Amino acid sequence: MLGLSLRPLRSRNFALVWSAALVSNVGTWMQTVALGVLVTARTHNPAWTAAVAAVAFVPMGLLAPVGGALADRLDRRRWLLATTLAETACALGLTALVGTGHTQPAGLTALAFLAGASGAIGFPAYQAMVPDLVPPEDLLGAVSLSSAQFNMGRVLGPAAAGAFLVGNRYTLAFAVNAASFAAVVIALLRVRIPPPAPRTDQAGPWSRIVEGARITGREPGCRSAILLISIVALTASPFIALVPAMALDVLDRGGGGASVLVAAQGVGAVIGAFALPVLAERMGRARLLRAALFVLPALLVAYALAPSLALAALGIGLVGAGYISVLSGLNTVVQLRAPSAARGRVLSLYMLALGLLYPVGAVVQGAIAGAVGLRYVTVGAAVLLVAVLAAIALVRPGILASLADPARPGPAPDPAGLPGAGDPGPAPAPAVVPAPAVGPGGRDRDPAP
Repeated sequence: MLGLSLRPLRSRNFALVWSAALVSNVGTWMQTVALGVLVTARTHNPAWTAAVAAVAFVPMGLLAPVGGALADRLDRRRWLLATTLAETACALGLTALVGTGHTQPAGLTALAFLAGASGAIGFPAYQAMVPDLVPPEDLLGAVSLSSAQFNMGRVLGPAAAGAFLVGNRYTLAFAVNAASFAAVVIALLRVRIPPPAPRTDQAGPWSRIVEGARITGREPGCRSAILLISIVALTASPFIALVPAMALDVLDRGGGGASVLVAAQGVGAVIGAFALPVLAERMGRARLLRAALFVLPALLVAYALAPSLALAALGIGLVGAGYISVLSGLNTVVQLRAPSAARGRVLSLYMLALGLLYPVGAVVQGAIAGAVGLRYVTVGAAVLLVAVLAAIALVRPGILASLADPARPGPAPDPAGLPGAGDPGPAPAPAVVPAPAVGPGGRDRDPAP
C-alpha cells in the first residue's frame, strides 16, 4: 500500500516541492501556535487571540480569486517564489518586532494578516501547478500526499513550538519559521517545468475572474465539485473549529483533551491520505469519492456520540480520514477537468467556497450548540449532509456522475483495420490523457484550517 501511496514522490519535481513544503509547514504551524500564545499572554483578551487566528485564514477565502487570476496570467513558479519571499519577510518582521520588545497586538495582527494575504494570492498558483509535477495517473496520490504533508505539519509544528514556549523563546520560534521558507525557495529554483504558454489577451484581473467563473459554470465536473464542497463546508467542516468545545464542554477534559483530539484528527488524516491512492486504484477514483461523501456523515455521528475521550479520539481520527478523502477527491476533480489556461481561476473558486462557507458554518453551528448542545448540532449537521446528498442522488444524479474522470479521446481509425483492408496489423495504442499544464509549487496549505 505504501509503495502506491508514495509513487508521486518518484517524480523529481514533486518530491522537491513536497519535501520543502513539509519543512515550511512545520515552521508555519510552530509560528501559529507561538503567536497565539504570545498574544494571549500579553493581552489576556480572547478577542485578540481570535483576531490573530482569523486574519491569517480569512484572506484565503477573500483573495483566492485574485490569486487564481494571477496564476493564469503569470509564470506560476516565479509568482510562487515572489509570494514565498513575501511570507518570509512577514516572518522576519515578527522576529524583529518580538526580539525588540514591540509586542503590541495590533502590529502582530497586521503582520499575520499580511502573511495570510501573501499565502492566499500564491496558493492558487501552487494548486494549478501540481498536475505539471506528476503524470496524470499520480495526480490523486499527489493531492493526497499534499494533504498528508499538511496534517503532518499540524502535528509536528505545535510539538516543536512547545520546545520554544517552555522558555518563552518566541523570537526564536519566529526566526526558525522564517528560515524554513528557504527550503521552498531552493525547491522552486531547482524545479524544472514546461514554460507557460504566451498570453495574448490584455483583460484586467476582474474580467479574468469573471471569465474563470463562466468557464467553471460550463464544466460540469468543476461545477459539481464546487457545489459539493460548499455543502460539505457548511455542514461537516465546522467540526474542526468546534474541537475545543467538544473537549472542554462535552467531554470535560480541558486543554489536554483538545490537544489529544487535534492530534488524533491529524493522524487520521495522514493515514487516510496514504490509503486513498490504494483504495482509488481498487475502487476507481470517482466511486471512492462518492462513497466517501456518504460515509463521512456516519463517521461524524460516531464522533459526536462518543462517551469518552478515548472513543472520541478514535472517532475524530476516522473523521479526519474521511474528510481528507472528500477534500482530496473533490480537489482532484477540479485539477483534472479544469482547462489548463484557466485552472488557477477555477481552483480559486473552489477555495473561495471552502474558505468562506467553512467559517459561516462554524459560527452558525457554534451558536446553535450554545442553545441545544454540541452533540445534537454535530449529529444534526451530519443528518442534514446525508439528506442533501441523497436528494442530489435522486433528483440530480448527473451531479455525482460528473465527478468521473474526463472522457478519454479514442484512437484515430486505422485504415488497415477497416473491413476488407487486409491484415489489420498491430492494435493501436490506447489514448492517454495529456498532463494538464502546471508548474512546481510553494508551500502546501490545506484549504480548511
